[in-house]
Amino acid sequence: MNGKGVVSSLDFILQWIMRLAIVNLLWILFSLLGLIVGGVFPATVAALGVSRKWIMGDQEIKIWQTFKHIYRQDFISANILGWLLSIGGGLLYANYRVIASSAGEIFFVIPFAFYLVVFLYTIIVIWCFPLLAHYQANWFHHIRNALIIGLTKIHYTIASGVFVIGVTYFSLEYPGVLPFFSISIMTVGCMWFSMQIFKKMDNRPS
Repeated sequence: MNGKGVVSSLDFILQWIMRLAIVNLLWILFSLLGLIVGGVFPATVAALGVSRKWIMGDQEIKIWQTFKHIYRQDFISANILGWLLSIGGGLLYANYRVIASSAGEIFFVIPFAFYLVVFLYTIIVIWCFPLLAHYQANWFHHIRNALIIGLTKIHYTIASGVFVIGVTYFSLEYPGVLPFFSISIMTVGCMWFSMQIFKKMDNRPS
């Protein structure tokens, strides 16, 4: 590789490092602007929305304006969906505590059914926010479609889940990465897996 190629490659790498860092910092900023409880879900959708545009080839977007626009546009819908999932997760945790404290006293089918529900819930969580970032629909349709896509494209679901777990593990091992890249890398990765499915769905003859 000649000197010009090295410079070009370094410039490409540095541009992506800067883009990822900006999105990560915007996610933190807008989560704080929403006092966390009202900001984290729309900030996540905004990060996914920016990632979606990059993956679709629009890599020269104005990140600040795009992030802010998506955050405002999907603020209510993201919070409705996010808090429904949070309440569902809280109920599952409460049920887990009951099952754990009643070990040996409940019929074996109940724990099996519980973990099946947890599995389905995890699928919904993985797919709901990418769906919200790409399609306009109400929360019920996003949850239904998340379950359908997650089960029928289970290999993509597993890949996305493993990716998130891997980034989370790396971030906990190296906490200095968390403020700059963790969320943005997660959203780019999850959106990339999601777009492999969404593109096929969008190009399907009606």
